[in-house]
Amino acid sequence: MSEFDLIRRYFTRAAPGAVLGVGDDAALLRIGNGMELAVSTDMLVCGTHFLPDADPFLLGHKTLAVNLSDMAAMGAQPRWALLSLAMPEADEAWLRKFSDGFFALAEQHGVELIGGDTTRGPLNLCVTIMGEVPQGAALRRDGAQAGDEVWVSGMLGDAALALAHLQGQVALAADEFAACAAALHRPTPRVALGLALRGVAHSAIDISDGLLADLGHILECSKLGAEIRFDALPVSSALRPHLARPIGRHCALAGGDDYELCFTAPVERRDAVEDISRRMSLPLTCIGSIVAESGCAVRVADGSVINMGESGYDHFR
Repeated sequence: MSEFDLIRRYFTRAAPGAVLGVGDDAALLRIGNGMELAVSTDMLVCGTHFLPDADPFLLGHKTLAVNLSDMAAMGAQPRWALLSLAMPEADEAWLRKFSDGFFALAEQHGVELIGGDTTRGPLNLCVTIMGEVPQGAALRRDGAQAGDEVWVSGMLGDAALALAHLQGQVALAADEFAACAAALHRPTPRVALGLALRGVAHSAIDISDGLLADLGHILECSKLGAEIRFDALPVSSALRPHLARPIGRHCALAGGDDYELCFTAPVERRDAVEDISRRMSLPLTCIGSIVAESGCAVRVADGSVINMGESGYDHFR
């Protein structure tokens, strides 16, 4: 099977939302009047982001999901994606399952694949995603204000806990591991939440590298600090027994791979945030507040501060 047969067979779909999609030297796009184009890219590398024996269907899902999460964090409606694949060989069974997983999630969110590239090499998956957001309405990292409440969606730390189980650092019961593995391998991008938070949240980010690391980007860009209540963190019944141990605190605060949203909103918009939570049947939890002083303090019930040796994942540390 040639490179072009591979593209035609597994990755060429109709793209009615584009002027021109897969099949030429470049795609052609036309965005709506009064809209801005949001663009992001993420790379997943075998051995770094996933194991060599990863289920290809779930890997196809996650490859797109991590990019959709970036659109969610910006409050952007995802529209188009480019997919670049490096593969050691053209394994048709693997490609079929991978593309099925990718396109199943793409169809859920109305995303059209409009191009990309393929080459032989170590397994490496890269998506560039594009979305639309009304001019001036994007959620950004630099918009937090002193006095804002800090919120997170969903549960924190399950994906990191599943990885810790696989690495032998903790031992989970079979049902606990199954639930946590779903968070690791099949994350749910919070696109609808990001859209709903436009005009409500002052700032937002997706939690890919760990709560403290990603909240830290908001604080750095907004030139502010935060006070976080450790006992307010939303965690699953699988993770809660481990919170007294360093590995549990790491999973909840610095583990990463959550792909939930962390956002800040003024106190007077609390009712609006809680209404969004009810309408979406999605837990949204206030975990602290933004303060004028720099730094991020995570406090336990007695007021003392947890001293974390690391704030999140960094590829070069």
